Amino acid sequence: MQTSETCAVSIITPCYNSRVCISETIDSVLAQTYGDWEMIIVDDCSTDDSAGIIKEYAAKDPRIRYLKTAVASGSPTIPRNMGIDNAKGKYIAFLDADDKWLPDKLERQLCFMEDTQCDFVYSDYEKIKSDGERGNRVVRMPQKATFWDVIETCVIPCLTVMIKKETIGNTRFKSVAKEDFVFWLDILKKGVIAYNVGSVLALYREQPQSRSSNKWVMIKEQWDILRNVEGVKPAVATYFMTKFLFYGFLKYLK
Repeated sequence: MQTSETCAVSIITPCYNSRVCISETIDSVLAQTYGDWEMIIVDDCSTDDSAGIIKEYAAKDPRIRYLKTAVASGSPTIPRNMGIDNAKGKYIAFLDADDKWLPDKLERQLCFMEDTQCDFVYSDYEKIKSDGERGNRVVRMPQKATFWDVIETCVIPCLTVMIKKETIGNTRFKSVAKEDFVFWLDILKKGVIAYNVGSVLALYREQPQSRSSNKWVMIKEQWDILRNVEGVKPAVATYFMTKFLFYGFLKYLK
């Protein structure tokens, strides 16, 4: 079991009041066919017993690390940035506290990255209900994603990403709406291209009260990012919003 100062993959998991799901999330990492990883779980000052559950796992497996924010931040931004800052791995992967991976997720993506010498990958995923029930609701993503692909359709699911730490460099999540979307754009501005490994490797748990469940809020956030964060002109932003709404409708049908 890996306990050294380095590892291949650092898995970053922000956590807030996730006692119901966090065990399933950690178990999905423990079940990986590839074992040279660390899982950094950053607790955003949970008020339930999430911390106790995580610490029990960490006591049994030194690859699991528990960190805590100084104050509750109310978003994944600070926990994810803490995770990146403390990561020992050559690669960074992201997994929220209510989602899960299929057992070959890390192995498949590492093999793909080594074979193709690419720096940034993602995958298809499957939606599951809040109780974990699966229904074969698979969401297929494009084969690759450039900056302009992502700004049009927001095509990179956070729970499926693996990226070289050196490619991230000093880039960090910003305290904005849709912080993961903006983070991918900041990475891709460097000329990086992200590639889909072409398989379903993750399970996204739908939560009725999540930000992504409120479609009107998502539309407003997308517009604000295009106009106020990326500085896209109104006519071009309207075109991108049309594409975003079209692809969003297709995802909603799943």
